[in-house]
Amino acid sequence: MSALGLSQVACADPYGSYSQNSYAPDTGASSFNAAAQAASRGDINALYNYEQIMSGGLFAMYPTYWRMNLDLNTQSSVAVAQFARQYPKTVMAEKLVADFAETKAASGDYASVRQVANLVTNPDRSESCAIALGFNHGGDTMRALAEKPFVWLNTTKQPALCDQLAAEMNNNPLISNKDRTARLKRMLRKGSTGDIMALSSRLGLSIPYSALSEIQLNPNAFLTRFASQPASQVNQYLYLYAIGRIADKSYREAAQQVEFDISRDNQRAQKLLNEETRRYAYRTVAVKRMGFNTDDGFDIEAVNWFRNSLDNDFNQEEAEEYAKAAIRFSRWDDVVEAISRMDAETQKSNQWQYWLARAYEQSNDNNKRNIAKKMYQHLAKSNEYYGLMAKDKVGQRLDANRLGNSLPNISGSDRTRVMQNPHFARAFALYNADANRNDANREWNWAVKQARDNRDDNLIIAAARQAHDMGWLDRAVYAADNTNTATNLALSHPMPHQSSVVRYSQSVGIDPAWAYGIMRQESRFVSSARSNVGASGLMQIMPDTAKYIARNLGESYSASRANSGDTNIRYGTWYMSDILAKLNYQPVLATAGYNAGPNKAKRWQPNYGALAADQYVESIAYPETRNYVKHVMENATIYSSLLGRPQGISQRMGTIPAGF
Repeated sequence: MSALGLSQVACADPYGSYSQNSYAPDTGASSFNAAAQAASRGDINALYNYEQIMSGGLFAMYPTYWRMNLDLNTQSSVAVAQFARQYPKTVMAEKLVADFAETKAASGDYASVRQVANLVTNPDRSESCAIALGFNHGGDTMRALAEKPFVWLNTTKQPALCDQLAAEMNNNPLISNKDRTARLKRMLRKGSTGDIMALSSRLGLSIPYSALSEIQLNPNAFLTRFASQPASQVNQYLYLYAIGRIADKSYREAAQQVEFDISRDNQRAQKLLNEETRRYAYRTVAVKRMGFNTDDGFDIEAVNWFRNSLDNDFNQEEAEEYAKAAIRFSRWDDVVEAISRMDAETQKSNQWQYWLARAYEQSNDNNKRNIAKKMYQHLAKSNEYYGLMAKDKVGQRLDANRLGNSLPNISGSDRTRVMQNPHFARAFALYNADANRNDANREWNWAVKQARDNRDDNLIIAAARQAHDMGWLDRAVYAADNTNTATNLALSHPMPHQSSVVRYSQSVGIDPAWAYGIMRQESRFVSSARSNVGASGLMQIMPDTAKYIARNLGESYSASRANSGDTNIRYGTWYMSDILAKLNYQPVLATAGYNAGPNKAKRWQPNYGALAADQYVESIAYPETRNYVKHVMENATIYSSLLGRPQGISQRMGTIPAGF
């Protein structure tokens, strides 16, 4: 890095234009920091100044970006497009154009969105919806419809522009009445009045606002009247709306109402509830029930309600909730049913291929058991959570030696290529200049993406090695995790502070590999890491937790000491041992407890009998904790191999005992 100095900038040509391919050291990063301060003050005159000073340099786009971004809504699409053409394939051009599209869509200026849409190459969910809205208002209904799989049946929280796009799709000529009916049922469950009225109107079944309002105030009164009203399609939908509103207050009451109504209806010569309404009423209470697994505990009733709702019209949320409920109670036929109702791409994911194999493995059919074995063998090629689980199923072990347990040797040409790559050069320069870490990380992540898109794993590994050598471990990990085919565990799973981690872990009786698994997931080895809820240090310890630890260790609490590397490791490993002891010495429970709190981990235990750890993990009610536990167990399994004490993930995870 000595050749790089604080920064690198492009060699200016006679016209001062930006060049991506040739640059030399200068003080551009120092100017970057000063320009960033001017941007934070909103000092437009200073930013104009820095545009001249930094012109032609590797950071030339930043003062212009900051100036334009101070009031993005007043910028013209021509100016934004010109910026993107002047600084092609840079992350700041991508960011400005995408933010502009999102801003203009939010203000209803769809013509401006369309004028920059083709310049956005890596949109997030909200930006994708902004672009689709632009096309939708420009008559390009086919391009607008590209977002349908993500927004049309979505009832979970999504960006406001995506809600708007879904609502507008109701009038898209490529949307069928079958599509509208599917969305209407979800909106009845969700209680989205505007969508219900618009969708039913397009279906020729206008549902008046007054009817919805009355049901909202008193759903039971409607259900009392329902028995004496004609069996119209509008009443079928109003029934589902009423069940949804009761379920909002009590899924138990809603389920009892559905079962009572169906039982009574079965005694009628002329049924008031058609089969579609019956099924979706059960679906409504099943989905709602899955939101109460932490508060009320798990219950097989959710599986039964999903089973009663079986049809070919599941959205992704419903199918996944059905699968998780079935997994929890080993209802393997239902697991197969649930997975079959996911979209084709989701079914192919390692997650659901693993659970399909688990279900087939339990079958009495030899053909299905053989299929399960082949599926495990295919999954075992991966070294992530499900791949490691599959390895244990087919008797394979992770081979750290083969996967690079020592740092890779980087050729001189690849080292040179890293330094000549403008994206990596900016990232390294910003890191060295102690610029805002978000800016450095953004440049780094973009550099990795560009290299990955070019299938240039050698460049990524070379950059990762350089970052590792200078102590920028979190970006080295990110890069190593984002190659197409290259694997190097020494880069993806570094072991800083090894003597402290091993010593403190052993002193409190926990596995150092588990401690590293937690640390990698918590902070990616950034000692200054601080979460948005106040957790700090390598082990991301909350202040109240640090005070609890200090008190139990007979020490006075000091925030600065608690957050320092060595003390943070000592505190974190002690707390891991403390949670482990409180949770049956079960590492999966303790890992869940480290993230969500010991009481939550206890609530997710089975009431009676033991449960396979993978089933417990897959049914954890909090998505963040569910993914956290998977990553930590994956990390710990890899670290156990690197530390010379390999242990398969299934053995490490064990079984989950009953909570009572």
